[in-house]
Amino acid sequence: MLKAITTARPFVGWLTVALFLIFGSQWLVGLSSPLLASALFAWLFIVIVWVAFGVVHEAETLAEMLGEPLGTLVLTLSIVVIEVVLISAVMLSSPGSSTLARDTMYAVLMIVLNGVVGLGLLMGGIRHYEQAYNLKGASAYLSVIIPLTIIALVLPDFTTSTHDGSLAPPQAIAFSLLTIALYGAFLWLQTGRHRGYFVATDAQPAEPADATLHPAVRIDKKKLLLHFALLLVNILPIVILSKSMAKILDYGIAATGAPTALGGIVIAILVFAPEGISALNAARADRLTRAINLCLGAVTSTLGLTVPAVLAIGLYTGHPVLLGVPPSGIVMLMATLLLSAMTFSNARTTMLEGAVHLSLFVVFVVLVFSP
Repeated sequence: MLKAITTARPFVGWLTVALFLIFGSQWLVGLSSPLLASALFAWLFIVIVWVAFGVVHEAETLAEMLGEPLGTLVLTLSIVVIEVVLISAVMLSSPGSSTLARDTMYAVLMIVLNGVVGLGLLMGGIRHYEQAYNLKGASAYLSVIIPLTIIALVLPDFTTSTHDGSLAPPQAIAFSLLTIALYGAFLWLQTGRHRGYFVATDAQPAEPADATLHPAVRIDKKKLLLHFALLLVNILPIVILSKSMAKILDYGIAATGAPTALGGIVIAILVFAPEGISALNAARADRLTRAINLCLGAVTSTLGLTVPAVLAIGLYTGHPVLLGVPPSGIVMLMATLLLSAMTFSNARTTMLEGAVHLSLFVVFVVLVFSP
């Protein structure tokens, strides 16, 4: 049964792609009908989320084959690639969506660091009282997340070259290169001699990490390539459908008068729902190190890949990209980063940390609809 569901995911995804390639232009022209727009949005949302679960399934299989932290890295990169494609599709199809990248990255930070982390720590604390994790890995993640967040979402509000929360071209180029370099350095640390930082403490190898055999030596290369191919088969329908989803989402927000930030939240939920569920399952099963790797890895990859991508699109197309969050967002970001640093300063967590993170998430939701 499970195998049939797994096989059906890419089939449904590619069938939807075929239908939209044949009839999509007619459907999208008729978006003036709220009923049709709602039906198309619901259809695409369900299909993309369902196929995204297929991406997570294949990435989880690769994670078991490759071992940590490479497995988690494959999963987070796969999900973030989908996010970048969705944001890029909306930006290219709707020149007026200058705040979408900012709203999406801000939503990812709030949903993951407060919503998913909070719920995971609360569930784990209720069930296991205290949970242990690898403190060095969490500290490494936060050491990258904090400066990337400040540079991408806070600093643009305080520069004098522009006055609208955007970056001047020299700043955009310099910050993009800096972001790529910092993210690259982190990946080198994560997959190199310090990979032990991202493995559960009770699974640490007795010998130095560079003295152990690489996990890929002991796996079937044909099976590995097969699952990489299946991963691409599941990702490609999402990439192709992203343009249609972008048009429907843009129309829906304009037609209903919903807050513009809602577009970023929808994309964040759409992309990170499967990974968030995986993180919650890991926390509930007392595998907190894996849950933290998924959550903090998702935020790190989002900042490390989305910022250069959207700034490059802005420079290429000439469309403005507003990254600076409003004052209330700055307060929420500072509170979230400070709380995350405090939560992951101790090698054990309880349900209290989860409850506090969830309280910040509730504040975020309220501010979206009542700024």
